Amino acid sequence: MKKSLSNHLLTVGSVAFDSIKTPFGQAKKTLGGSATYFSLAASFFAQPSIIAVVGQDFQHRHKQILQKRQIDLSGLRVQKGKSFAWTGEYFLDLNTRQTLKLALNVFADFKPQLLLHHRQSPYVFLGNIHPKLQLQVLRQIENSKLVGLDTVDFWIEHNLKELQKVLKLVDVFVINEAEARQLSKERNLRQAAKKIIRMMGKTKSPILIIKQGEYGLLMFYHGEIFNSPGYPLETIFDPTGAGDSFAGGFMGYLAGVDKVDENHLKRACIFGSVIASFCVEDFGTKRLERLTKKEIQNRFAEFKHLTHFEIK
Repeated sequence: MKKSLSNHLLTVGSVAFDSIKTPFGQAKKTLGGSATYFSLAASFFAQPSIIAVVGQDFQHRHKQILQKRQIDLSGLRVQKGKSFAWTGEYFLDLNTRQTLKLALNVFADFKPQLLLHHRQSPYVFLGNIHPKLQLQVLRQIENSKLVGLDTVDFWIEHNLKELQKVLKLVDVFVINEAEARQLSKERNLRQAAKKIIRMMGKTKSPILIIKQGEYGLLMFYHGEIFNSPGYPLETIFDPTGAGDSFAGGFMGYLAGVDKVDENHLKRACIFGSVIASFCVEDFGTKRLERLTKKEIQNRFAEFKHLTHFEIK
């Protein structure tokens, strides 16, 4: 889990404020956004950099949360106006949520501009933003080793052609099972995975990860399948940011070790799942803010114990 300054990890996405209500409590105007969760998770392994925009309501105390984890904020622009804000409510099963209010604010006119050291980042992750913006970032990247991608149902429904263009340029695609079925028009996840992998044209060995929430994940890579369960938690307060935290842990681990072979891909999945499991234990980014490397290592060991068995 040692950081290497030579293995930078760039992410483009949102830095936002969330107001969240679940059956177990609520939080108002807490720090959120895909780039925020991703970079906090990745910071345990690599050197993350953020490309995003915020408004004048983004205060020094919010900036400090990211700076404490040595996250590069040179690509975080402050513009006149308010930051992207989301208000939502989760229901008892926590897999269902309703968006009550969405205000893009300064994010509506966001145009990603990369500095020299951003363009040379070996590891890049395109967070959940408009596919046109993801393409703008890719056109500025010079020599990447691994490019990851996230998306949501809205872009699949309304901007499929642009999304398909992005898919042909990435190495890793992270998506949940409902979105995998929506994109592929296949009910069976193995059939869905085959179709989606055919859409990915950058490499001969694309990596597809289908998230299954509390039930774990499926990773399709090099013609193989890796199935990991979810970590059985006793307490869940807020699932917001869990997917972004998984992606941050996954990409952060790979950037930290600077290897993308079978063994490290599997370890990356588990580290991503471990950090996502911590994320949901409190509202917003609070649990990630106080998370320690020792806690991550201990839960990683528990994960291994839960899934290990001998064949005699």
